[in-house]
Amino acid sequence: MTDESEATVNGTLRILAPQVLGALVRRYGRFDPAEDAVQEALLKASQQWPESGIPERPFGWLLQVASRKLIDLLRAEQARREREVRAAREDVGEHQGDADDTLILLLLCCHPALTAASQIALTLRAVGGLTTAEIARAFLTSEDSMTRRISRAKRTVQDSGVPFRMPPEEARRERLDAVLHVLYLIFTEGYSATSGPDLHRGDLVAEAIRLAEMTAALLPDDGEAAGLLALMLLTDARSPARVTEQGELVPLHKQDRTQWKADSIRRGVELVTAALPRGPVGPYQLQAAIAAVHDEAPAAEETDWRQIVALYRLLLKVSASPVAKVSHAVAVGMADGPAAGLELLAALDNRDRRFYAARAHLLEKAGDREAARSAYLRAAELATNIRQVRYLNARARRLSEGVEHD
Repeated sequence: MTDESEATVNGTLRILAPQVLGALVRRYGRFDPAEDAVQEALLKASQQWPESGIPERPFGWLLQVASRKLIDLLRAEQARREREVRAAREDVGEHQGDADDTLILLLLCCHPALTAASQIALTLRAVGGLTTAEIARAFLTSEDSMTRRISRAKRTVQDSGVPFRMPPEEARRERLDAVLHVLYLIFTEGYSATSGPDLHRGDLVAEAIRLAEMTAALLPDDGEAAGLLALMLLTDARSPARVTEQGELVPLHKQDRTQWKADSIRRGVELVTAALPRGPVGPYQLQAAIAAVHDEAPAAEETDWRQIVALYRLLLKVSASPVAKVSHAVAVGMADGPAAGLELLAALDNRDRRFYAARAHLLEKAGDREAARSAYLRAAELATNIRQVRYLNARARRLSEGVEHD
């Protein structure tokens, strides 16, 4: 068994696992036993396929093995399920697999009765294939606590009585919005961890991009699905230059742009360029367009801030989030001078870590060093990630020591 063959098998299993789970949940509406059965099938495949080769119909192979295991589980659990077992035996050989099962599974994991945290955990478990221990590590909680959260989420979905099928047209957009939002939350937690010792969680970023790729492929005509994928690619493209070897934050204007991922930038630009003219423009497309303007600038001082301001104005019309308002103020400050940006910030009510960091940056550009220092210190007090705290305190210290703005 070579490393290459093992990697090929693992990649195939990662793609097919949510489809097989979706097929079983569709038939039985039972998350726990279906998931156990799929895990058994994946284990068996991981043991056999590297030696024997991937079957001609790997989905059918996995579905058959998982179905047999599920039949055994259901027989042991309740005799009254014999009728469903017989039906499953009759059609398992005919089922060819439907990519929509993965999308339906995503929709099910993003059930509106669940909290955002539970939606994320269930999505990573059922669709992402991460173990409970991996998810617990990602969100800095115990495995027991995460197990309880995922179990509660499964019970909530099961008790809701929602059938495993594509929601009706009138409810689909709302559920799809939830899917994209959950994927966005997974990405942002990986790219800028809210807590813990690391600023960047590459495992979560990679998983979010993989799931966004899958979603965009399942929804080829959805501009926001393409926009979200583009946003992730364009943002993640800066990762190699975003932290030092010691893991410390490097601000955008100080990053070595030769380290940015050129292929990710090129693909992200292509995706958002193709998505924007297709229909209604949503927040992910506009954020991707803003990211593209940043990424295509050869140097920080060549950034087209006026175009960014125009894009933020459009974004505020469709999604006036606190983060967008702060970012718009910073862009105005870069385009029209710090006083203009500070005026916009002064009108905002939501004063979190981002607000004070933005205010400090603009005050520093305006030459008000003492006020900037105080704002940096306040931002550091509100930050929850230790790397961000260190960066903000370092900025305040530079001002105390009389170091000029860079």
